[in-house]
This record gives sequence, structure tokens and C-alpha cells, in this order.
Amino acid sequence: VQLQASGGGLVQAGGSRRLSCVGSGRTFSVYTMGWFRQAPEKEREFVAAFSWNGINTYYADSVKGRFTISRDNAKDTVYLQMNSLKAEDTAVYYCAASVGSMATTEGRYQYWGQGTLVTVSS
Repeated sequence: VQLQASGGGLVQAGGSRRLSCVGSGRTFSVYTMGWFRQAPEKEREFVAAFSWNGINTYYADSVKGRFTISRDNAKDTVYLQMNSLKAEDTAVYYCAASVGSMATTEGRYQYWGQGTLVTVSS
């Protein structure tokens, strides 16, 4: 599956932003979908995931209560709604697809989008 992320940009602290990731090439609904991010000079880290069966979601503690992952299989799209943004949320955000059950580590994801930059100004 090919993934295309979009929606990044500049946002003020406390504001909101919604990222989208569109999949193409294979049946989208069979994949667990995840979002990761990489801040400047830091390693890429897990943000959120939505299981392939549409039942389970999982969030990193740093975004829990502020970010919401959702998916629309009819549109082959996964979203990341980000609210109450902080300067430390500044990063390149990547969507990824995993064949299988819920996954929160990079190595479990086989397909990656190109990333979209979110910059939060304080």
C-alpha cells in the first residue's frame, strides 16, 4: 500500500490541526494504521494507532486526551486530530500501515508515508 500524508503546517500553541493519510494500492481496511513523529534531533516516536478491525486505538502518553486517531475505510483514509497543541508537538508526522494487530513500534509497520511537517509556535 502507498501512503500519502497531508495537513501539516504552522499553528499557534493551543490550536488544532488535522492530518490526513490516504492509502492506495491495496485494501486499506486490513491494515492497522499508525501515526509517528520525529522532532528535530530526536528519534522517531509512536503517537497513535488504530487497529485493522476498527475496534482498538492506542495513544502515547504525551498526546493522550489531546489527539484523536480515526479512520474512514470507505475513503482509505486515516486521520489524526490534534488539539491543544504545544511547542513540543513540533515534528514531522508520518503515517504507517501494519499487517496485523495493534502495533506501537516502528518495526511492526511495513509501509510508510512521506511525512508532513507540523510546526507549533509558542
